[in-house]
Amino acid sequence: MSSGNDQQSEALSKPTFSEEQASALVESVFGLKVSKVQPLPSYDDQNFHVYVSKNKDGPTEYVLKISNTKASKNPDRIEVQNDIIMFLKAAGFPTSSVCRAKGDNTASLVSVDSGSEIKSYLVRLLTYLPGRPIAEIPISPQLLYEIGKLAAKLDKTLQKFHHPKLSSLHRKNFIWNLKNVPLLEKYLYVLGQNRNREIVEHVIHLFKEEVMTKLSHFRECINHGDLNDHNILIESSKSASGNAEYQVSGILDFDDMSYGYYVFELAITIMYMMIESKNPIQVGGHVLAGFESITPLTGVEKGALFLLVCSRFCQSLVMAAYSCQLYPENRDYFMVTAKTGWKHLQQMFDMGQKAVEEIWFETAKSYESGISM
Repeated sequence: MSSGNDQQSEALSKPTFSEEQASALVESVFGLKVSKVQPLPSYDDQNFHVYVSKNKDGPTEYVLKISNTKASKNPDRIEVQNDIIMFLKAAGFPTSSVCRAKGDNTASLVSVDSGSEIKSYLVRLLTYLPGRPIAEIPISPQLLYEIGKLAAKLDKTLQKFHHPKLSSLHRKNFIWNLKNVPLLEKYLYVLGQNRNREIVEHVIHLFKEEVMTKLSHFRECINHGDLNDHNILIESSKSASGNAEYQVSGILDFDDMSYGYYVFELAITIMYMMIESKNPIQVGGHVLAGFESITPLTGVEKGALFLLVCSRFCQSLVMAAYSCQLYPENRDYFMVTAKTGWKHLQQMFDMGQKAVEEIWFETAKSYESGISM
């Protein structure tokens, strides 16, 4: 069980900068004149939407990212994340540009005297990307296919990324890496005693027996790890028929990057695309088809997909409940997944692996014949 002291230390590690302090940071560290600052939702870091006065021909909107004190102790990982964002942008992906601080670094360590101690935070400035989160629109099968394709292309492209500090992405006990689903056991107390907890306990048990024993058969890669419906932005354009067509215009939030497996990225993406869908069980087949158009799964990977999607639901739902205890003021943000997530997980659990897989695999197969379901 996570102790009260653990909860207190985690809560204290989150930055609590005011809008005025954020504005001063941008001006002192990055040399930009700020006209307006607005807070953005975040899990355990702090983000601000920053507007700057017109500066030559540069952008006028940015995102200031302030890492929590724990993450700030690993500047190597932040450096790798920044370099990956720039690498992907150069490869044609719709990522932000990373701004350089006055000292020409892509991140700067800022120390703040909180009265009882000096706290240090890594700060970064990224260009603000236009578009709407996918969560705000009904997602068509074609867009789901494109998102699956995007996830596979991203991981495949990162196979070509080299960096002397890449080992920092081997995050052994990182709670959001799918490999670490068993670590959820120490947080289960937040659920109380109910059917939700029983399902999570059963998923963890199956994960230990059926996934942990097969990890050596999965193909390893770097995962974005959080391709959720708020981290993928879209923009619309009119098609020849006059209907709105959507294209991905932005990929956000690379903070959860770590070494994982291709099938992990796919499972995470499927789970998050299910959240807002009116036909959640159908989602997996369309995302799978797009993913496999770039990286076909092996038989072992395919056999683990159902359980991996269930496992990501468990991670998201348990950690949301835990985070609500730490930061009750952010409850609405944390509980976005929980609004439909428990219902979707229960539906998958009740239908069973065979029935869900049949829908997913038949849907994916229909793309091969050019007749998408």
